[in-house]
Amino acid sequence: MAKGKTITFGIPCYNSAEYMDHCITSILEGSDYADDVQIVVVDDGSTKDNTYEKALEWQNRYPSIIKAVHQENGGHGMAVLAALENAEGLYFKVVDSDDWLDEDALSKLLSTLRDFEWRDMRVDLVISNYVYEHVEDNTHNVVDFRYALKRGKVITWDKIGHFNMAQNLLMHSLCYRTDVLRDGGVPMPAHTFYVDNIYAYVPLPRCKTLYYLDVDLYRYFIGRDDQSVNEKVMVSRIDQQLRVTRIMMDAYHLYDDVESTKLRNYMIGYFTLMMAVCSIFSRLSDAPDAMENCDKLWVHLKHYDKRMYRRARMGVVGIATNLPTKAGEKFTLGIYRIASKLMKFN
Repeated sequence: MAKGKTITFGIPCYNSAEYMDHCITSILEGSDYADDVQIVVVDDGSTKDNTYEKALEWQNRYPSIIKAVHQENGGHGMAVLAALENAEGLYFKVVDSDDWLDEDALSKLLSTLRDFEWRDMRVDLVISNYVYEHVEDNTHNVVDFRYALKRGKVITWDKIGHFNMAQNLLMHSLCYRTDVLRDGGVPMPAHTFYVDNIYAYVPLPRCKTLYYLDVDLYRYFIGRDDQSVNEKVMVSRIDQQLRVTRIMMDAYHLYDDVESTKLRNYMIGYFTLMMAVCSIFSRLSDAPDAMENCDKLWVHLKHYDKRMYRRARMGVVGIATNLPTKAGEKFTLGIYRIASKLMKFN
């Protein structure tokens, strides 16, 4: 057994008393209550329930494993950063309070991380699969990386394959070394949703080695009406989507700052989808300044980096999500509806 903590699981909570127990229990049982596991439960200023009291109860039951943290409300990103600040683990993984981890898959992850530590092998990023759990129709949609990454091997970015549009490395798939996140930080703004995109994008060039563990670890709950990925909620928060995308844009001049061509291509693909999301939801929004603000973001990109602009705007995705005229807009939204039904991402 490792002397210190092998991994810290950060659980951001906001009015989560109704479902946080399931999340915490899945980690405890999947890790067999191991002492080299830490769980940091962050109450982000909950107002409607006893989230923090529940977190303290868990801490009192398992004081060597669970730490309860309370902070004034700052949003999801601030709660993640609070968990990171309190992390003692060599690795760090975020698990949202309404999600959970598969027990068998978690056991395999821990064995893998302990083996790296025992062999004194530095691996900066461990990637695993995630599963969309659609509660309304009891269906599951697994996102894996079997054709993009070599299984069970420590590799560099130059050894990755092609990621298709349904294979983005979202927060749910990522387990970073803690020092990678702390070295350079993660620029997540307060009181802003969708910052998980920043978390899954900005640290990547700092990861020099990666490993794909082909297990369906993260179970991503889909179905609450107030959930941030619900379409109506996303439309109402288009200003926050634009804010996050601009932060991602300003993080890198990808063609100058990212050495690996394959990583650069992956990141420009991810960034292009973020710009496409901004274009689509700005069109769906009733906010009078939504399209104006989206247009300003595109103009900013053009001035910021012309090569990034050409890839994002002049490629198939950029053209399809920014067609002129009412007919073009109708076509764009139709493509989005089809993609949403096929990929079931909200």
